[in-house]
Amino acid sequence: MNREYHHWYSPRLGRDMEFLVFGHAGAKVLIFPTRDGRFYEYENLRIVESLQHKINAGHLQLFCVDSIDHETFYCFWCDPQNRIQRHIHFEEYILNEIMPFMDAKNPHPCTIAHGCSLGAYHAANIAFRHPQRFKKLVAFSGRFDLTLEVEHFKDLFDGYYDNNVYFHTPSHFLPNLTNTTQLNQLRQMDVTLVIGKDDPFLQNNRELSHVLTKKGIRHALYEWDSRAHQGYYWRQMARIYI
Repeated sequence: MNREYHHWYSPRLGRDMEFLVFGHAGAKVLIFPTRDGRFYEYENLRIVESLQHKINAGHLQLFCVDSIDHETFYCFWCDPQNRIQRHIHFEEYILNEIMPFMDAKNPHPCTIAHGCSLGAYHAANIAFRHPQRFKKLVAFSGRFDLTLEVEHFKDLFDGYYDNNVYFHTPSHFLPNLTNTTQLNQLRQMDVTLVIGKDDPFLQNNRELSHVLTKKGIRHALYEWDSRAHQGYYWRQMARIYI
């Protein structure tokens, strides 16, 4: 299997950023790690291994990016307004640095946004905000409202709210979306949500599914037994849904 390590200094983030590429051809899969994960997490969890046959056959090429969640949503010493602004810089890095690299390396017309846990949020947020850039979204064990307080999970903005938070919260901006062009692009996207029946964000996934249905956005919501929020389950999900 082809494996490549890349890094460069990102002017948008003001720091070095690293990522891994697996495979040589096929649909491009942009993969975000979990909250505490790094660019090598997907490999360490052996999810890359679970997709090896598709990668070697040239059906998929994975681009596993790094996370800066501890500089954004989980940077609790930082003002919430700055947390969301730092996240916006991260999105700009993905859109203007990573995705052009992906397109230059691989001309395949299909790009898939994918992630697990908080990575599922990143994948869904960028795909719903920029549907012209993606053909498919695959979100495992996702949380799509960072202001929710469930179990030990807190509002990641500590009660702060502004337009930036709104437009980076899929559960908030999608119900009010009326832009015809964006809606038509979303309706052409293949959306797959997978969540455990004991996951604290099951209801959030169900509510998002309801919104997508009302907007005429085709999608599938799969509910797995138990919490299903770890690598053992994500390896199985990846083989089925990616």
